[in-house]
Amino acid sequence: MWLKKTDTEISALFAPKAVYTESWGPEYRGVVEIQHWFDEWNTRGSVRRWEIRQFFHKEDQTIVEWFFEAQMADGRTEAFDGMTLIEWTAENQIRRLKEFGCNIDRYDPYAAGGTPVFRDEKALWF
Repeated sequence: MWLKKTDTEISALFAPKAVYTESWGPEYRGVVEIQHWFDEWNTRGSVRRWEIRQFFHKEDQTIVEWFFEAQMADGRTEAFDGMTLIEWTAENQIRRLKEFGCNIDRYDPYAAGGTPVFRDEKALWF
């Protein structure tokens, strides 16, 4: 859906009272709001890559590891590694989806020795 900017049954995929939490804080409650967010977000950006690296499934939960990259309308490119925890209903709809992000601009703070040297920049907590 994200790569093609096309809704292919969001209302069938998510339970009516589903909760979708993005890694950086926004939370969407209910399938109507999730649908609105999907439609609105696609006016501001385009997903270029969303690669699934691996997933684990047990009973009513799935964990997915992925890489995400988007080109925003203002020219910015956003890219990060992520994981998603999904909880499913008995009807195989998503009840709860929570994303976790990891910065891809990594470095070794101990490269110069035993005292850590951290970058002087705002941490991207997502």
